[in-house]
Amino acid sequence: MRWALVKVCLAVTTMVVIAFAVPLALVIQEMARDRAFSSAERQAAAVAPALSITTEREPLERVVASAGSDARMAVHVPAVDGAAPVEIGRARATGEDVATVRRTGRASTADVPGGSTLLQPVALSSGAIAVVEVYVPEAEVGKGVGTAWAVLAGVGAALVVGSVAVADRLGVRMVGPAQRLAEGAHELGEGRLGARVPEDGPTELRLAAVAFNSMADQVVQLLANERELAADLSHRLRTPLTVLRLNAASLGDGPAAEQTRTAVAQLEREVDTIIRTAREAKPQTAAAGPGAGCDAAEVVRERMEFWSALAEDEGRKWRLAGVERPVRIPVARADLAAALDALLGNVFRHTAEGTAFAVDVHNGDDAVIVLVSDAGPGIPDPDAAILRGRGSGNDGSTGLGLDIVRRLAESTGGDVRIDSSVLGGTEVRIWIQLDARSPVRSGHRGAVRRRRPGRSAARLGRTRSLP
Repeated sequence: MRWALVKVCLAVTTMVVIAFAVPLALVIQEMARDRAFSSAERQAAAVAPALSITTEREPLERVVASAGSDARMAVHVPAVDGAAPVEIGRARATGEDVATVRRTGRASTADVPGGSTLLQPVALSSGAIAVVEVYVPEAEVGKGVGTAWAVLAGVGAALVVGSVAVADRLGVRMVGPAQRLAEGAHELGEGRLGARVPEDGPTELRLAAVAFNSMADQVVQLLANERELAADLSHRLRTPLTVLRLNAASLGDGPAAEQTRTAVAQLEREVDTIIRTAREAKPQTAAAGPGAGCDAAEVVRERMEFWSALAEDEGRKWRLAGVERPVRIPVARADLAAALDALLGNVFRHTAEGTAFAVDVHNGDDAVIVLVSDAGPGIPDPDAAILRGRGSGNDGSTGLGLDIVRRLAESTGGDVRIDSSVLGGTEVRIWIQLDARSPVRSGHRGAVRRRRPGRSAARLGRTRSLP
């Protein structure tokens, strides 16, 4: 499109320049010719008064010399009163041309080698007609024409080049948004659902970009809803499985009890495999840009309300802090919910009934920290647990929970750390970077406002209801 627009503009401008330049060049040539012959007429007119007074050679030669050059001027005086005809200067016109001017009494021009001659009739006192001949060289006729044509050609070329440059800029302005729209559609087709198109350019392309972005947002929303539904179904499976595992543990010994525990463990492994496969095949559905993400406080309250029922059945005390105000994070709602469920599921799975746990949200200027801590036995080797979350889970644990949490944190430039909690057990810290361009540094806390451990531990002794 860009080159087509340039070619069209080049052709149109060239035709316009030719349409105006050719007639103008001819007019310039004609003006130069008229200027040369006007000068010749003035020279001839300077000799006419002398011819009306005398026809003698010597006075006429002086007049011709003063009027111009005898190399360019000639005077043809006919025989008068028996006197011989007088020829002064260098004659170039033929006798026939001179005779024709005398007969007609009108000035005329004649072509001669090297240029043209102006033949001007002058009436003598005797009534005869003398002819003044002025030679006009070809160089005199074309004087200044070449320069004028060169200037005219330069102006025409400048107009053509300028029009091509303007057409190219217009083409870029039109083609650029179209190319970005095509690239965005290609990226969206490859599964990069965060692709968006700048809404600029001509009105039509801007409207197309708006429609494309709206369509991409709808696709992202549909996939996010599908993913959230899948996550919710997995949560509903995890909770009954946890209850079944706990009940199976209380069946005692015996073949039936062992078979039940084996079946529950096999079912848990199958569910983990299905969820892992679904997550690995699931494309990123979070749209990039301002406004993307969720309210971490709202998601934490919602998931704690979900797990509080099971905590009450097992006699677990729990605490929730830092969710009184909205906390915006650049993470999809479904992703944060899946990470919280994975960590809380680990608490219920790997700690005894009655073990207390807590969830804290710390909001800062550049990061948000989510802490999930418990009063269980803790993790002997936190580094190995993190590495297991990155592996295949062939050592007896799927590692799925920490893998979900790690992906969520690293997608924002943050990280996941496992430490000892103030409750005596495990503390999993999820560092969510608010500005992905400023990656988290080891040990960095930035402007995150963290509560003192003593205050958190002191308030764990009483159950706190959800806001």
